[in-house]
Amino acid sequence: MTQARARGPYTKTRARRAEIVRAARESFAEHGFTMASLRDIAERAGITHAGLLHHFRNKDDLLAAVLAERDTEERRYAESRVPDMDHLTPYLGDLLRHHQKSPELMRLWIELAVAASRPEHPAHGYFVHRYTWGSDQFARGMSGKAQRGELHEALTPEHAATLLQAMLNGLQLQWLLDQDLDIVGPVRAFMRMTFPQAVQPEDEE
Repeated sequence: MTQARARGPYTKTRARRAEIVRAARESFAEHGFTMASLRDIAERAGITHAGLLHHFRNKDDLLAAVLAERDTEERRYAESRVPDMDHLTPYLGDLLRHHQKSPELMRLWIELAVAASRPEHPAHGYFVHRYTWGSDQFARGMSGKAQRGELHEALTPEHAATLLQAMLNGLQLQWLLDQDLDIVGPVRAFMRMTFPQAVQPEDEE
C-alpha cells in the first residue's frame, strides 16, 4: 500500500513532464526555439506558467528534454531495424520518410543545429556530443565493412562516416527547399557507391 501511494505522485509527475515536453516540441516546431514562449507551452500543456516552472527551470531545460526525447525515439527505432550495417540502407530510407511526415520538426532540427554551432548556445554541447557519437557509431560499422573488403577503396571508415552524416543533413535541407525532391534515391545511390562490393538488401517502397 505504501509503495502504491509512493508511486502515484511520481507517475503523475512523469506524465506531466511528458505532456510539457510534447507541448514544447509543438511550440518549438511552430514558432522556432527563439520565438516560442513558456506561456504558450504551458497553455498547450494545460497548466499555468508557474506550474511549468515547477517541472522545468527555463526554456533551455525544455530544449534539452525535447532533443533527448527525439534521440531516444530514433535510437530505439534504429535498434529494432539495424542489427548490422547490412541493414543500414533501408533503415535510412525509412528514417528520411518518417522525417518528411513532420517537416516542421525537420526544419527546427536543422535551425537548431546551425544555431548550436555557436559555443554559447544552450544546445551546443548536445549537438557536439550527438555528432561525435553518430560519427563513432558509423565509423565502427564502416570499419567492419572495410575489413570484409566492401568499403570503397578510396574511403577510410572515418571519411565515409563523415560523408554519410553530411549527406543526410544536406538532403533534408534541400528537401525543405523543394519538397518534390527525391531524397531517398540519392541515399541508396550513395550507399551503393560506398559499398560497391556489398550486396544491398531491398529497400521497401
